[in-house]
Amino acid sequence: MLIKKAPDIRWSEITPKSTYLNRRKFIKEAAVAGFAMGSVLPGILNPNAAALAGNRLEYVKSPLSTSGEDLTPFKAISTYNNFYEFGTDKDDPARNAQKLKTSPWTISIEGHVKQPRTFDVDSLIRLHPSLEERIYRLRCVEGWSMVIPWIGIPVNALVKAMEPTSKAKFVAFQTLYDPGQMPGQRRSVLDWPYVEGLRLDEAMHPLTLLAVGIYGETLTNQNGAPIRLVVPWKYGFKGIKSIVKIRFVEHQPPTSWNRMAPEEYGFYSNVNPDVDHPRWSQAKERRIGEFFKRKTLMFNGYADQVAALYSGMDLKKYY
Repeated sequence: MLIKKAPDIRWSEITPKSTYLNRRKFIKEAAVAGFAMGSVLPGILNPNAAALAGNRLEYVKSPLSTSGEDLTPFKAISTYNNFYEFGTDKDDPARNAQKLKTSPWTISIEGHVKQPRTFDVDSLIRLHPSLEERIYRLRCVEGWSMVIPWIGIPVNALVKAMEPTSKAKFVAFQTLYDPGQMPGQRRSVLDWPYVEGLRLDEAMHPLTLLAVGIYGETLTNQNGAPIRLVVPWKYGFKGIKSIVKIRFVEHQPPTSWNRMAPEEYGFYSNVNPDVDHPRWSQAKERRIGEFFKRKTLMFNGYADQVAALYSGMDLKKYY
């Protein structure tokens, strides 16, 4: 069974009322062509239907969600993005990502595992009993932040299913490389394709998520469709998008921003207000939609859950 039934949740319950009432208008303004207009649907009625059908997703709410914070409106989440494959300006992804074909889509799982496999997105989702909605903070290195209702499965479900060998110490991720669909890859801003990585224990942490949806529906292209990584205690650039390959490897894998500017972007990329970016402070952040800045929290506010992963490490050296 692909997706577990759950009570229908209206957009008005998870979105500011003004945003909900103007949903059609802001989707048009954001040029989100083809994004599902599923607010009047009860969800995917056929539990065996594809998760990428474009309708609302069925999911359960996770107790791991951040509580007590207002969600960032969908308009901001879908029009203010970092996705350099579609351009370096924040509004480029919403404008340029709509030609990306996200179905069919496969993810190759390789490296030190019992049996390498290739999954389509639906098959990967089936590795977990149900899709989960998890509300997580997103903190970007430039100083802005959001609160986003992601929908996905924990990465540890994939790790357990693949049965990594004793040689597997890290998990490496790779984005689609297709300059025909991703015009930003025609420029040498980064060394394409985009790659990222986690230690195996970071990937296994219950908070680490493979997201396939946002705000109750499948991911928009500019947000990383059809599947992306979400690691809420790390800076946003660790959240690799449009994943096509996952490798279990013995040694620390290269990561795109660390490879491009190692003095500015470390492998770990944990949110740490005590470690400044060389060109600006990380001590404060501005939540999208707010005027005043707020204090940046250690590990983006998830220290109680993840600090033990880095016990004994010099977090200024391993930034």
